[in-house]
Amino acid sequence: DPIIFRATEQWFISMEKNDLRKNALRSINEVSWIPPWGRDRIYGMIENRPDWCVSRQRAWGIPITVFYCSDCKELLVTQGTVDHMVSLFEEKGADVWFAWDAPGLLPEGVRCGRCGGKRFTKETDILDVWFDSGVSYAAVLEKRADLEFPASLYLEGSDQHRGWFHSSLLTSVGTRGRAPYLSVLTHGFVVDGEGKKMSKSAGNVIVPDEVISKLGADVLRLWVSAEDYKDDIKISNEILKRLADAYFRIRNTYRFLLGNLYDFDPKKDRIPYRDLYEIDRWALHQLQKLILRVREAYDRFEFHTVYHSVQNFCAVEMSALYFDILKDRLYTFPARSPGRRSAQTALYEILKALAILMAPILSFTAEEVWGHLPKGGDEKESVHLELFPEVQRGYLDGGLNERWEKIWETRTVVTRALEEARKEKKIGLSLDAQVHLHLPEKVYEFFQPFEKELKSIFIVSSVTLHLGRKDEKEIRVEVLRAEGAKCERCWNYDVSVGQHREHRTVCQRCVGAIQSNADCGVQIAD
Repeated sequence: DPIIFRATEQWFISMEKNDLRKNALRSINEVSWIPPWGRDRIYGMIENRPDWCVSRQRAWGIPITVFYCSDCKELLVTQGTVDHMVSLFEEKGADVWFAWDAPGLLPEGVRCGRCGGKRFTKETDILDVWFDSGVSYAAVLEKRADLEFPASLYLEGSDQHRGWFHSSLLTSVGTRGRAPYLSVLTHGFVVDGEGKKMSKSAGNVIVPDEVISKLGADVLRLWVSAEDYKDDIKISNEILKRLADAYFRIRNTYRFLLGNLYDFDPKKDRIPYRDLYEIDRWALHQLQKLILRVREAYDRFEFHTVYHSVQNFCAVEMSALYFDILKDRLYTFPARSPGRRSAQTALYEILKALAILMAPILSFTAEEVWGHLPKGGDEKESVHLELFPEVQRGYLDGGLNERWEKIWETRTVVTRALEEARKEKKIGLSLDAQVHLHLPEKVYEFFQPFEKELKSIFIVSSVTLHLGRKDEKEIRVEVLRAEGAKCERCWNYDVSVGQHREHRTVCQRCVGAIQSNADCGVQIAD
């Protein structure tokens, strides 16, 4: 049988009357669209769309609250009838429209403006459901004292450019003269590890409750942040396992920081910035760069940038460089020495900032960390009540960072030489080695002020600087077996081991640390 299309009377919102289309297009350009292509998509839809048919023929929904004269069929809708319906709906609920007949819904004494008739019938059409959702800002933002119009952000899937984003824009521009949102964020949809739609029949559904039960809520939250939501987002057990590994790397960073602050009181042990060791100032410089990147990423809703920035900071700048070098100072220096307190001051600043920066993503872990953070007196009860850390411009030092870039480059050269020596069975651990650096004149002059620190930076037992031959343009590294005996406390080889009659198995430096700790009445784990 042929399909017959029958034209029936409907309710429309004109796109041209009162310049609705023109004003909507103007308002689109006043909104921040994330990602930017969202602007072009909705602009094209509004630019080319027909008038909006807002009526539907359904048995139940949000009624179109107008009446018709039973005698002459004239439409009845006035400010008085609208206000009366608003009062009825607030008192009885919208279902009163379907429960009562027209006489009970109208104010007393209402007459037809055309023929003076007193008998009326109700409109039977209901509103398009997109009109319902499209006025949610009026029902929520304008009804609650703690909220305000317009919304800071609307966010939904990419299908909502023709749905919620679209209808909200038209109703708000038509009644308020502006868009109901300052920003609109569009995200993709969750698919399986191969990019396929998830379904029970395909057996590729990942159930969030099961992930939370097995891996914890923060791993699931980390997965959300790690993916670029602008496209469809893949999830599988393999992907979740990788994120779980990444989570534990970040968690282990927190553990290292907390574990080395067990005896640190920020109120009395903190070292002024100017007195910190230079490498500790370098770490705080890196922290400020991280804070800047993370704050900017959050502002742009680039959560994957937050994740990758923090992950890289923990794995590279901290674990692979700073923490490794710091262990000697933390574990072997006198407990209350300026050197150890300098390290702890930097660690405290890093821990506090990292907890707050990751709180929106690793909400439970950050709160757990906050509960064990040494308190400086100005912390809020919960990490989620804290303001985001500001970039401390005084900690940013380009010259210092440039110096340490040169040191890290040289460390890479030394590390390669140590690996070669290990392969040749000259040494086992790096602390088995003494390193001789033969340097071009300018490089030699650069490293002279750092000579005493280089052994801890390279994690060897000693470093000696030599002015290279005039024809040498590159750094030459000579690795030899360290002299002396191994100190059982710091593991460095030193000729002073065995010279102290009470502590024959430790070096002179560690003897001083042991005596200092004893004099202070403190113990520090070896």
